[in-house]
Amino acid sequence: MDVSIIIVSYNTGKLLKQCLKSIFEKTKDITFEVIVVDNFSTDGSRQMLKDEFPNIMLVESPENLGFGRANNLGAKSATGKYLFLLNPDTVLLNNAIKILSDFMDNNPEAGICGGNLYNEDKKPIHSYSRLPGIIQELKRLLLIPDTDCFNNTRKPQKVGYVTGADLMIRSGVFNRQSGFDSDFFMYYEESELTYRVKREGYKVYCVPQAQIIHLEQKSFSDNEIRLGMIFKSCKTYYRKTHGRIYQTVVHCILLITIISRLILFAVLRNKKKINCWKLILKTYINKN
Repeated sequence: MDVSIIIVSYNTGKLLKQCLKSIFEKTKDITFEVIVVDNFSTDGSRQMLKDEFPNIMLVESPENLGFGRANNLGAKSATGKYLFLLNPDTVLLNNAIKILSDFMDNNPEAGICGGNLYNEDKKPIHSYSRLPGIIQELKRLLLIPDTDCFNNTRKPQKVGYVTGADLMIRSGVFNRQSGFDSDFFMYYEESELTYRVKREGYKVYCVPQAQIIHLEQKSFSDNEIRLGMIFKSCKTYYRKTHGRIYQTVVHCILLITIISRLILFAVLRNKKKINCWKLILKTYINKN
């Protein structure tokens, strides 16, 4: 088996159906299996899969495991030499899975790769970035956009990490690293895994020939909870990857970022945003 495609779904039935159709329509000249891990959906996703996609492997979780742990669960059933972790809110534009698999075959130094991502209007969106660090946190604080996040060249290029929306990794590498760290529920788990993979000596690439639509955030409707999880997972990432002094510096920058947003929206008298950032602050400082 060349590739095991693993999709984690939680109440994303309509998006998932669209994603699966694109996989079977676009993926050619390669052996693959599709494993869907359902995180205890309540929208009828499981029955839809059983009725309309009987050829896929459905792994039914009795609880919402989050992104990383659910992918770990799916990987236990995988037989492909590569794992392709794909979000349910994606649509393949071309034979992206074969393109990425061929790249891995031809570049043994590559431990992870991903393609270029586009929004529903087929405009470039965040596909990769540098691994998180103090510079990135200062940019977030100062509202400086990340401009190096899409491969505009015609050649694969080495990157810090590729987004978990379309991440291909060698099965052996994934298993040696014991997959994603279970301390992450959602966000930053792909960055932390990439950090470990790079320490093993592998490189990470964005391959622009592989093209995928990512309907970003359409599978997550509550922006307040999402932002809170992002900041908390960010703190966990630095705890896992850096020393105490570095962690302290980043922690201060993150707190200043959150508090500055609170002050900004207080000045603007935007109660909705104030409540949002209050919740984010509460989530961030909560030790549980």
